[in-house]
Amino acid sequence: MSDRDVDSQNEEENDKAGLLDTAWQRQQEKTFTAWCNSHLRKVGIHIDSVTQDFRCGVNLVKLLEVISGGEIARLETGRMRIHKVNNVRKALDFVSGQGVNLIGIGAEEIVDGNAKMTLGMIWTIILRFAIQDISVEEMSAKEGLLLWCQKKTAPYKNVNVTNFHTSFKDGLAFCALIHRHRPDLIDYNHLRKDNPVYNLQYAFEVAEKELDIPIMLDANDIATTMRPDERAIMTYVSSYYHAFASHQQASQAANRICKVLHVNQENEHLMEEYESLASGLLEWINHMIPWIDQMREHRATSIDEVKARLEEFRTYRLTVKPPKTEEKGKLITDYNTLQTKLRLSNRPAFLPSDGKLIRDIERAWDNLETTERGVEQHLMTELIRLERLEHLFTRFNQKCDSLAAWVTDAKAFFRRDNVAECDLNELLGKIKSDDAFDTDMGVHRERLDQITNLTQEMVTQGFSRASEVAARAQAMNGLWENLLVARTQHREDLENARETQEKIDMMRLEFAKKANPFNNWLEGAREDLLDTFVCHSIEEVNSLITAHEEFKACLPEFHQIFIDIQAQQQEIDVVATFGCNPYTNLDVDALGNRWNELLQLIPQRDQLLQDALVKEERKDELRKTFAKQANWFANWSTEEQTKISQSTMGPDLTLNEQLTYLGELLEEVESYKPVYEELENLNKKIQNEVIFNNPYCKHTMESLNVSWDELHNSVARQKSAVENQILVRDSKGINEEQVREMKGAFDHFDKNDDGRLDHFEFRACLVSLGYNVDTEEHLVNHNPADIWERPRGFGGSPMGLPRVDWAGQFRPLALFDPRGAFWVSDKS
Repeated sequence: MSDRDVDSQNEEENDKAGLLDTAWQRQQEKTFTAWCNSHLRKVGIHIDSVTQDFRCGVNLVKLLEVISGGEIARLETGRMRIHKVNNVRKALDFVSGQGVNLIGIGAEEIVDGNAKMTLGMIWTIILRFAIQDISVEEMSAKEGLLLWCQKKTAPYKNVNVTNFHTSFKDGLAFCALIHRHRPDLIDYNHLRKDNPVYNLQYAFEVAEKELDIPIMLDANDIATTMRPDERAIMTYVSSYYHAFASHQQASQAANRICKVLHVNQENEHLMEEYESLASGLLEWINHMIPWIDQMREHRATSIDEVKARLEEFRTYRLTVKPPKTEEKGKLITDYNTLQTKLRLSNRPAFLPSDGKLIRDIERAWDNLETTERGVEQHLMTELIRLERLEHLFTRFNQKCDSLAAWVTDAKAFFRRDNVAECDLNELLGKIKSDDAFDTDMGVHRERLDQITNLTQEMVTQGFSRASEVAARAQAMNGLWENLLVARTQHREDLENARETQEKIDMMRLEFAKKANPFNNWLEGAREDLLDTFVCHSIEEVNSLITAHEEFKACLPEFHQIFIDIQAQQQEIDVVATFGCNPYTNLDVDALGNRWNELLQLIPQRDQLLQDALVKEERKDELRKTFAKQANWFANWSTEEQTKISQSTMGPDLTLNEQLTYLGELLEEVESYKPVYEELENLNKKIQNEVIFNNPYCKHTMESLNVSWDELHNSVARQKSAVENQILVRDSKGINEEQVREMKGAFDHFDKNDDGRLDHFEFRACLVSLGYNVDTEEHLVNHNPADIWERPRGFGGSPMGLPRVDWAGQFRPLALFDPRGAFWVSDKS
């Protein structure tokens, strides 16, 4: 670090810490003044204050000449300010010439007694000439001085120097520095940390009295100040450093003379010892080289032999050579030490006897190590070679054992594999396995090649059991050739068996192609022959008979197919001695049984169809008989209905004549009851025969029953209507002409012929008969949706309508039924 950097760094520290307060300024001024006096006393000058006594520049120049050992330009003797400024400037120029950068310090400030500038200048001078040159373990200036204090005070308790202010407050650090260099001056063990003023004063007085270091600090100020001035402490501590350094140099000079004599004696002893060690070492090297070299003259035949040689060589390296290596190292160290000592003492260099120079010993030692490396490499190479041969031999045996076991298993498999008893699928699987076996053979063929390569390598490298290896390799080749023969024969057997089984398979497939459809036809035919049938007509029976005849017509064709199937099965039985047909579960015996069963079912089917035909013919005759009588009965019923409906429509017949005519018609109807009963008996027979339809007749017994009942009911209704009209005529005084008129009007206005008149139809009917109904309230306000029914006397039927008494209002029109009520709608 340069003076400029040191000064700048410390100026920054002063500015930051506020070092210009009164206490620190006082400490710096006292310390710097004492330090300057310690140098100025050499020229007989004493100053009282650096801030005042350096203003003229003379004392400042003297101080610089003392501490630098040089001379400064001639001073000006005048007392004027200009002279003082010039003298101070010369001093400052000298300091600048020493490589110190005095930033901000001018001669005028020094002459004017500026305390800040003056103290800064003196501190810069102290740094340059008292502290900068301090160097401890590559540290200089302040760091070096601090490290020196730390190293010197490290063994002392209660002392921990980390800075140049608080670390020195208790005085123990000063006492420790003195005690470290002059333990006779300080009784350190009796000092206490809690008595700093005593410790400081004690150290200052001893340093002044015994070490000629003036007192530069005040014990009370240091002990009572919170943070003593760093520059003052550093200045005082640097005096300790220079005092002890000069003392150490004096001690070293006193011991130097004694060392010279001792060194000469040691040099003589080292020369003699070197000659003795060199002779013994060269003799040992020359003896060991032939002994080591003989280890590689003979080629080892076993690993144990090589390991024995290696063990012997390693024993030499571990037990015999290390002491000699130490001797060699000691010899070289002693030689170098001797030469160094002779050179330091300005003595001529030591020259050993011929052949015993260091380079001769190094050359001999190199030859020894070269021999060792060669032997060791040879032994390791031999060990690796023999271990590899043993490993190859182990691999050889393993591969031979594995290959022999595989070949044996393969040949045994070929011997026990009876391909003649395998079906096609098994043969195809075996052929695929045989193809896979080819791949496996390729892998094991590589193993045989590896066995051959291993054999050649072991023979080439001189394996001790090479003849045994070659013999087994030859045996393995023979074993492999036998396997190839067995494998070829096995493959031929597989191919022949496959061709045979393929032929059998095709024959079985053809058999299945014929047998399966034939069996399906047999099953279908059997189902048809056994199938129950229900016929309802001769046509249906005839269609079944026709189909059956067609079936019988195709029997010769299928019989020929069965014969062909039998012939094909016989061909298969000739070549196929085992196994079953994979394409079908059918055999000729089963097909024959089903064929015979079919032949037995045909006549049974014939009989069933003939029976069905007879039955249907009987049913058909029954249908025709019923149809003939039913058709006649229906026509007769229709004619009778016409007579009944016309019985009351004739204008020439009176009511009594109509009643008589209806009675005759009823007797006529009753006379045909035996015909009706005969139809019922025929219908029962039809039902018993389960006849559902009759194409000869559209009439059913149910419709005939309805016609028969309707015929009776019509006669009864007409007869009852005529009787009612006669009753009305006789009880109401209405003649038959009026009754016919009313009935005619009613029928005229009954448009839909349902025997009912609605409100408007009934009103129109009344109007047509001459009644005035517009003023009748019950007619005017009547709901148009109301219905009026024709009275019973007009041939209508009562609908359960409520009764309304019309006799008082429409007496001439009032027609009453036997209950005396006129029928109207339910909404009237």
